[in-house]
Amino acid sequence: QVQLVESGGGLVQAGGSLRLSCAASGNGAHLYTMRWYRQAPGKERQLVATITRSGSASYTDSVKGRFTVSRDDAKNTIYLQMDNLKPEDTDVYYCNGDILTMSSGGGRIDGYWGQGTQVTVSS
Repeated sequence: QVQLVESGGGLVQAGGSLRLSCAASGNGAHLYTMRWYRQAPGKERQLVATITRSGSASYTDSVKGRFTVSRDDAKNTIYLQMDNLKPEDTDVYYCNGDILTMSSGGGRIDGYWGQGTQVTVSS
């Protein structure tokens, strides 16, 4: 069973930085396209950044130039470096991904979510 575990959230002043991590556990897990989402209370979950298996990254407009998504496939981990944080970046951040697992019956790709990590940016 694959689990995604986020870490690195916290409280930071505006203009500061945080680095989120998302580690996938589970035997034989291979990360494909991975994503970071964020969600404020009462609002829809918003896609923030995507990174493909080849390392191609894309971002929502509001974080371009401030956030950087990366991955370390040897560690089955993705990261979100967040710089020049703004109060409007305050949200719960979730890791999501398409993960290949192998079994005696072959391979399958399923989507997984992490439990979320709170990011709070004070003004």
